[in-house]
Amino acid sequence: MKTKQAAKLIASLLLPLAVGGIAGIFTAEAIPGWYATLNKPSFSPPNWVFGPVWTTLYIAMGISFFMIWNMDAGKARNQAIGVFMVQLFLNFCWSFFFFHFKMIGIALIDIVALWIMIVVMIFQFYRLKPLAAIINIPYLLWVSFATALNAAYFLLNRS
Repeated sequence: MKTKQAAKLIASLLLPLAVGGIAGIFTAEAIPGWYATLNKPSFSPPNWVFGPVWTTLYIAMGISFFMIWNMDAGKARNQAIGVFMVQLFLNFCWSFFFFHFKMIGIALIDIVALWIMIVVMIFQFYRLKPLAAIINIPYLLWVSFATALNAAYFLLNRS
């Protein structure tokens, strides 16, 4: 691997991991306090599950992003990168809406938009590099589950 490619790979991995890490700091502050007081749906997994799952998904996102970013520049590649960045931004915002601002309804709207952008990203990635899309299927499945979880928290904790 060339130095430029290695740098792109490192940056591709660090970007989603940093987004997740920063959001995780704000999430961790709310877990023992506000979050612990919420009515939880029966299918809510234990808190320790989220860290390893998200770390794995962020690494997979980074690898798929590298596959796309490492391609020759062009309109389709640039659009796919733009969609990746939008979904990553929505992913980042969700933690703040839900945990920091305690706005479960706004977080639900955000995660639905995130789900849509992940689907768009997968389709765009598939046209360019099918493996880059396939790597993101667990991400889509997890966000589907997280959307149901968010909706359940919203319904169970309406005032």
